[in-house]
Amino acid sequence: MSGMETFLEMGGHAGYIWPAYGIVALVLAGLWLASRRFVRASNAELEDLNPRARRKRGSGDEA
Repeated sequence: MSGMETFLEMGGHAGYIWPAYGIVALVLAGLWLASRRFVRASNAELEDLNPRARRKRGSGDEA
C-alpha cells in the first residue's frame, strides 16, 4: 500500500472519520451562510433605522 492509501484508510476507521469530516464541513458551510444572511438583514435594518440614511434617500414620507 502506498502512503496515501494508508492515510485515507485512517487505520481502518475511514468509514467513520470521512463522513464525520463531511458533516462538519456541511455544518460549517451552513453556519457561514446563516451568518452572512444575518449580517445582511441586520445591516438593512440598521440602515432603515438610521435617520441620516433616510435623509440621503430623500424619501418623502416625513410630514
